[in-house]
Amino acid sequence: MGGAGWEFSFGWQNDSDSISAIHAGLDYGINWIDTAAVYGLGHAEEIIAAALKGHGPRPMLFTKCSVVWDEQGKTGNTLRAASIRRELEASLHRLDTDVIDLYQIHWPQPDQEIEEGWGELARLRQEGKVRYIGVSNFSVEQMVRAERIAPITSLQPPYSILTRQVEARILPFARQNNIGVIAYGPTRSGLLTGTLTPERIAEFSSDDYRRQINDFREPRLSHNLKVGQILGEIGRRHGRIGAEVAIAWVLRNPYVTGAIVGVRNAQEVAGVVGASEFRLSDAEASEIERVSKRSLWKRALVRGIEFWRDTFCAWLNPAAAERSDSPRRITRPL
Repeated sequence: MGGAGWEFSFGWQNDSDSISAIHAGLDYGINWIDTAAVYGLGHAEEIIAAALKGHGPRPMLFTKCSVVWDEQGKTGNTLRAASIRRELEASLHRLDTDVIDLYQIHWPQPDQEIEEGWGELARLRQEGKVRYIGVSNFSVEQMVRAERIAPITSLQPPYSILTRQVEARILPFARQNNIGVIAYGPTRSGLLTGTLTPERIAEFSSDDYRRQINDFREPRLSHNLKVGQILGEIGRRHGRIGAEVAIAWVLRNPYVTGAIVGVRNAQEVAGVVGASEFRLSDAEASEIERVSKRSLWKRALVRGIEFWRDTFCAWLNPAAAERSDSPRRITRPL
């Protein structure tokens, strides 16, 4: 809901649609909203405040720190205590609230500042400015370091049928240490909704960051869209849409506490809100597993093609790699 004008936007967004979406979610009984200061360079928090003004009951508010920006909108990462305190005060002002229910470190960068940043979040909680503190995109080793200072309430990892790296170590660690898991990206930025096609993706605006993600490019795209089509087919058997199936798959994991779903308008809220009640059968989960998994050699082939494209082709033609309309590889996890 941050809209355009920042590095990782989904393109232009109508503020009135955003407010209507929030109202619809509240009317359906959703009782928490997750955002971040950097979304829209503060604009997302302002929109949430506008939507909540005079509209009760008030939901719990989750936001994040550690990604800051300059006057030109260029973002950077810091976990310095003084910066985090400034970020919190700015978020409190934009959200028009006296306390943040869950305050989270957005990215564990720079790594050497994790202890300083987490210690500051613990102090902010002691001062009553935030009720709970959590982390996002942390590894097991980074969570171990943070836990030596103060307990972690929650973790936000990327998790979907297409992004399952956290299953091996991160989710079990969270479960063992009583850390709640709020998964983000359950539809993989729309890929698993069953509504995207190569033609629609090609028409993404130039400032839509999805143009830069390998999952939205060949050789991965065809496979990913096929998975989305299967989810749509499963959904239709139950009078539901593919997005609900993708979200229900994430919520099926007992290690997951909740899922963050991005929406643009009230209609999209109505389309996905039923995922909290939908239950996949074991047979349907197995069907998804069969379709979504690639063989070892196919995964190796994909990585080889991407390495050639992102390394050698960029080296041979750096001008093309730097064009604004040419997708560039995002090296940090999404």
